[in-house]
Amino acid sequence: MATDFKSVNDYLVSVFNDILTIEESELKKSQFNDLSITEMHTIEAIGMYYRKTTSEVAKELSITVGTLTIAINRLVKKGYVERIRSEDDRRVVKLSLTKKGKLLYRVHQHFHREMVKNILVNMEADEEKALLKALENLHDFLQSYK
Repeated sequence: MATDFKSVNDYLVSVFNDILTIEESELKKSQFNDLSITEMHTIEAIGMYYRKTTSEVAKELSITVGTLTIAINRLVKKGYVERIRSEDDRRVVKLSLTKKGKLLYRVHQHFHREMVKNILVNMEADEEKALLKALENLHDFLQSYK
């Protein structure tokens, strides 16, 4: 089976650009229009349920702790994130989403759920498995560049 390299490449580039454009557009139209895409992805990395340290979030985003600290300062000021000192060790600071941050997180997750639902619509189990394998291969390739 010959692979249509150009079509696969064109779709990957187009999908990547479309997702970023749509996320940015929807963000600007929403009540969260004071945020950048980067800030939204920082909120996503912090997550809803597990308090993480700055180091953990920086690693997940593949940025330095210093860069993340600047972003967190802005998100705290905007009311999306709070810093919480550990009860066990007061030197340890964990990041947590505020009520406003959790609302944004849920809205953003909804967009992702709808996107995935629409990708998988009318797919057979073997097609889903092939798509998952292709995405896994892409993920592994991209991880090797980090």
